[in-house]
Parts: sequence; structure tokens; C-alpha cells
Amino acid sequence: MNTLKMGPAGYAVSSPEGASDSLVERVSQQSYAALVIACDAGEKTAKLTETLPGLPALAKLQSLRVAIKVRGNILFIHLGDVVSVLAQGNYVLLQRATNSYLLHEPISVVAEKLGPYGLIRIHRSVLVNAAFVEGIRPYSTGEYGLQINGGKEYTVTRTYKKNLRFLAKFWIGTGGFFSG
Repeated sequence: MNTLKMGPAGYAVSSPEGASDSLVERVSQQSYAALVIACDAGEKTAKLTETLPGLPALAKLQSLRVAIKVRGNILFIHLGDVVSVLAQGNYVLLQRATNSYLLHEPISVVAEKLGPYGLIRIHRSVLVNAAFVEGIRPYSTGEYGLQINGGKEYTVTRTYKKNLRFLAKFWIGTGGFFSG
């Protein structure tokens, strides 16, 4: 039969019959130490999350799997691998670094579904994954060039310029970038 004793941290510790008090005390001390370490790790994670609020969203994006239907098969892809989505009539071309998939879905529906997960609309026919954006270059026409990892550049039209705000939490030294 087990007996119930109070551990050093004030927690109840169950010990098997015949176990020495020193064994129970060592086990409870180690359990308490593990609990303290786990609490410290949780606090550090909470502080890191407060410091970098986009971190949970990025982690969520990297781990989020999406089911897509391609040529009669259902494939599961990680949303964090999607670089861009391009409209092609009532279809969209979902582009990853290694391959692409043509899906029978209007871009407006895809934008609505994937917008909360970091894919932003920069043109009436283009969504990009914010995690792949390297830089923005202004054009003399009032439009912008959005540079993606790997060298590809997409045009950001004036209509969707406001969506560029979602690329970063803070904008420093950008002056009147978002005015007008």
C-alpha cells in the first residue's frame, strides 16, 4: 500500500510501502526541480512571445498543414513552404520553392482562407508569403517591387500597398511610406 507524505515543496508525495524516507525525499526534490525548470522555461517562452509577438504566428504557419486536391489526389503540404499564389482565371497556381500545384479555386477564396496565416495580397492576382519577403523597392509609378527569397520580384499595385504593413511589426526610418 502507498503512503502519502509531504514533500519539501509542500506537495503531497506518494511512496510505496517499504520505501525509505530518503528515497521519497530525493524523488520529490527531483520532481520539484523539474517543475521549477519547466515553470522557468514557460516564463521564458512567455517573455519571448511578448518580445516577438509574430513568433507564435510564424511557428503556427510553419507547422500548419493544408490539404489540397491535385489530379484527383489529396496532398498535405505545410503552409510555411508556400512562397506565392498566382491567379490563372478560376484557378490558382500555388508555388513552393520546389514545385507548384494548379488548384481549381478562385484567388479571392484562397486569399480569404490563407490571409490569417501570413499570405498577403499584393496584386489582384498575387498573394505572397510574408516570411519569404526580403525587401521592397519603390517604383516611380507609385507601385512597388516586392523582392522574394531566391531573387523573384512581384509588383505591388497601389490598391494593395496598404497590405505591406503586415510584413513587419515595426517600421523604422520609413518616413511617409504609408502616407497617402
